[in-house]
Amino acid sequence: MSYRGHIKNGVVVLDEPAALPEGAAVEVDAVSASCTADVACKKTRFQDRYGSVIGAISGMPPDLAENHDHYLHGRPKK
Repeated sequence: MSYRGHIKNGVVVLDEPAALPEGAAVEVDAVSASCTADVACKKTRFQDRYGSVIGAISGMPPDLAENHDHYLHGRPKK
């Protein structure tokens, strides 16, 4: 999940209330002051963007990522 906010007196202040538990770990990415809510300014993690399809294909070899050249082109396995 992602929240927008600003810095006030050196402290991150969220623009909207969020029900985060006390002591929750957070990650803060500073955004340029000229950046607005448009798509070009938003940063999303690979897993957030493609999480719904990661691992969706079944029946693939467990070493496909490491040995894709073997399976696609017949090269020796690593």
